[in-house]
Amino acid sequence: MGSILVTGASGTVGRAVADALVAAGEHVVSAVRDPASGGDASGVSITPGSEARGFDFSGPSGWAKAFTGVDRLFLLRPPAIANVEETLLPVIDRALEHGIRHIVFLSMQGVQFNTMTPHHAVERHLKKRKAPYTFLRPNFFMQNLSTVYRDEIRDDSEIYLPAAGAHTAFIDARDIGRVAARVFTEPGHLSKAYTLSGEQSLTYDQVAGVLSEVLGRRITYARPTASEYSARLAARGATADFIAVQQMIYRIVRLQVSAFPNRAIRKLTGTPATSFRQFAIDHQALWE
Repeated sequence: MGSILVTGASGTVGRAVADALVAAGEHVVSAVRDPASGGDASGVSITPGSEARGFDFSGPSGWAKAFTGVDRLFLLRPPAIANVEETLLPVIDRALEHGIRHIVFLSMQGVQFNTMTPHHAVERHLKKRKAPYTFLRPNFFMQNLSTVYRDEIRDDSEIYLPAAGAHTAFIDARDIGRVAARVFTEPGHLSKAYTLSGEQSLTYDQVAGVLSEVLGRRITYARPTASEYSARLAARGATADFIAVQQMIYRIVRLQVSAFPNRAIRKLTGTPATSFRQFAIDHQALWE
């Protein structure tokens, strides 16, 4: 049995996947840009017990070394990568040449209906190559509230997102890690696609209410319009690409595409999905 190469290993989902795989007794290779530091360029650490190896989607010369002794691949698209034809698709081709026997790809919910997304292109390529794949299609991450939107919650006691009154069945990235570990280590998951949602569907008013109770201070949901939200991002120096992605995400949210809970995590792992309240308790210090 070979190792599992986890791309994005110092990020939210990649780290969760590596954590779950190490806990399951697998030998994990954490792909990072700076293996000497045991993390990424900003010093973010990788999972203890995993092996750090250098890997750069834009640097094919290092891929062969990264794949040495590896027979399975967890593949995700870093947010900064838009052109998957020049990055992720060649990685898939190299992995198949290397003899990788299972590629688990972190896709996105509803990708099968959204042909313009880079995730759709990656799924299409994996199918075209008849690759041994499994697609994980998660809902909106709870961790976005503790990372991307953390500062406004911590400093302004406000959630400022253009979701209107829509519901979202948020998912904890740690649950994605648990699912990935099962998919990699159990038979029966090849050529499958799993839509992963939490078991609760919450509005952002309800999210603010849970955070208020956990943090012991009032957190409000501002309900900006899409144009107001984009204007604030632009004023804070966000790039046009980032703003466009945010517009797409919250257009989907307002259409209630992300509203539907399911029990896929429970079925795949044997334990329920993490509730938002438990997530807030676990990450309380990040907003204080």
